[in-house]
Amino acid sequence: MKSKIGGLFKTVACAAAVSCAAFSFTSAAEAETLRVGTEATYAPFEFAADDGSLTGFDVELIRAIGKEAGYDDVQVINMPFDGLIPAIMTSQIDVIIAAMTITPERAERVDFTDPYYTSGLSVLIREDTASKYPNIDALKGQTLCAQIGSTGAFTAEKLSPGKVKAFNTEPEAFMELKAGGCEGVVNDRPINLYFLSQSNASDGVTEINEVLTAEKYGIAVRKGNTELLEKLNTGLKNARENGTYDQIYQKWFKLAPKD
Repeated sequence: MKSKIGGLFKTVACAAAVSCAAFSFTSAAEAETLRVGTEATYAPFEFAADDGSLTGFDVELIRAIGKEAGYDDVQVINMPFDGLIPAIMTSQIDVIIAAMTITPERAERVDFTDPYYTSGLSVLIREDTASKYPNIDALKGQTLCAQIGSTGAFTAEKLSPGKVKAFNTEPEAFMELKAGGCEGVVNDRPINLYFLSQSNASDGVTEINEVLTAEKYGIAVRKGNTELLEKLNTGLKNARENGTYDQIYQKWFKLAPKD
């Protein structure tokens, strides 16, 4: 957060269309409906399918967790990434699942479930600059691209203070890299690897063979909502124990989970 060109770049248009309809929020009085916010341009975690429906690892997982937690319906709502936490703080949504890294800064505003995914950051560059940038340190001081509000953007700013182009969606960052508007895209490695698997989209792009940090993704709830937090943690635990988590993980990442 989220097929793109041949799936990937079509997501920008699809997500915008879905978003318009999705902002019609349901009433909080519908207690059996879990309202989930996401940012659907982040394949394979969350993205818009060709028919406009939202899909991906996060989307399938939260539906499974919601079922385990006893909800009759899980409504997944698409919105900008930087609007997710404000939406949960104002009770427009109940839950956020959007490949969101658990950080101390975010934990001051929302509460997180137990981690459901472990990731790390990597950097994509153009193949014709591979000899110039053999490692990530070589990119210091260069113009970098990342998604607004992401840990990738935070890390890019540390590498190149004042030289970061931040975009609403990852597809926009990838397009900027290919167009020569930046020297690297700092992003969660699963997203970068998914982009590289899209042959038409990733022509001329490669990954620096280095991984930054270890990041854990969590599901966010409104600060102090311990009842919902416990339900989600129980649902996640049950999904892991009954094999549902492994099934969804293998579907989207083509390998068994490590954690």
